[in-house]
Amino acid sequence: MAGTVKGNYLEYRGRPFVREGNMIYYGNMDDDYVLLFTIMTTTEFMGKEVPDMIVVQILSTKDNMNIVKQDVTHGFYDAFDKGVIWLERYAGGEQQG
Repeated sequence: MAGTVKGNYLEYRGRPFVREGNMIYYGNMDDDYVLLFTIMTTTEFMGKEVPDMIVVQILSTKDNMNIVKQDVTHGFYDAFDKGVIWLERYAGGEQQG
């Protein structure tokens, strides 16, 4: 997953990543929806602490950051993959479970 740095944020596919502690936001706050990843647990891999259990949520920026959909998954790759699919579906107007 390659990204670029614009200003103070890492961007992927034109959307910024913003991390604060164990929470990572992905998306533009000007859009209708953004993703929130909350790292609940970590595990050690090759001497480094990496995210393990992650809560994935899609939030409505137009509705006081209400949770639209959420799930719990293991590993950031799976969490990000699932979240990006949700974000693309909701941004395209396909708002179904």
